[in-house]
Amino acid sequence: MKNLLVSSALAGAVLLSGTPAFAYKIFVSNEKGNDITVLSSDNFEVIETFKVGQRPRGIAVHPDGTKLYVCASDDDTIQIYDTSTYKFLGTLPSGPDPELLVISPDGTRLYAANEDDNLVTIIDLETGSRIVEVPVGVEPEGMGISPDGQTIVNTSETTNMAHFIDRESQQITANVLVDSRPRFAQYKADGSEVWVSAEIGGTVSVIDAASKDIKDKITFEIQGIRSEAIQPVGVRITEDGKKVYVALGPANRVAVVDGESYEVLDYLLVGQRVWQLAFSPDGDYLFTTNGISNDISVIDVANDEVVKSVQVGQEPWGVAVADID
Repeated sequence: MKNLLVSSALAGAVLLSGTPAFAYKIFVSNEKGNDITVLSSDNFEVIETFKVGQRPRGIAVHPDGTKLYVCASDDDTIQIYDTSTYKFLGTLPSGPDPELLVISPDGTRLYAANEDDNLVTIIDLETGSRIVEVPVGVEPEGMGISPDGQTIVNTSETTNMAHFIDRESQQITANVLVDSRPRFAQYKADGSEVWVSAEIGGTVSVIDAASKDIKDKITFEIQGIRSEAIQPVGVRITEDGKKVYVALGPANRVAVVDGESYEVLDYLLVGQRVWQLAFSPDGDYLFTTNGISNDISVIDVANDEVVKSVQVGQEPWGVAVADID
């Protein structure tokens, strides 16, 4: 996929108008390179690379777009950078080996999974202090949050559960058993469902957010690819809930799933070992990190077509987008 040309749709959006409808930056954490690659929404080209801590993985942008938070896993900390200047702004008190994080919709709290000590760390972003550590299952990784910010979901790789944590009480209110090695949790925008990927189990569980019952379990089959190579990781859902995209790891594919019938509609060939996903602010494009081919793929969401690949750093892992309008 290295030499894919920009499709006519992408060219029309970018080249004819000069800039896309929404101006934004794409941040990619390079796990092996210990740096962040920055791409512009203008032609999706690399505009900057800056060094960060050791083994950067999960990253997130503050809702106001001004700060980038980076899980520096081997430094046992979360680092903060300015999204305009890329200046280092400080650290937050994460526990050991932070892997993934989410920020509350109101921008006041950060929730991080600490893989090595079986805790979720809750941090007050206004004071920069740790509020509490919540014990969860073994090897916590995935972090999700409800649209209203009242429920946080953590997935534990070894316990094979999705843990639902209440914002106010900071207690686990439900544990849902899913398939082996759950990696990611994503709410629908209307808050009705949580989709949890299971890397080794090869499935995505659709959980009813109210009852915590599993409504459906999605499986994947790709001709010519052995089943053990189909490993669901990152999950992203369109704003209207009609389509869901699932990164399938070493299968080098992103699955397109009907968000209402749960039917797999298509498999999109991307780079090698596709890991995490992020939408553009307008929802027109989806960006994938491909850890072995050291690139990202750009997917045209309307047409479910890969329109470009861009080389980034060494072993790209996480991706986040900052609106700069």
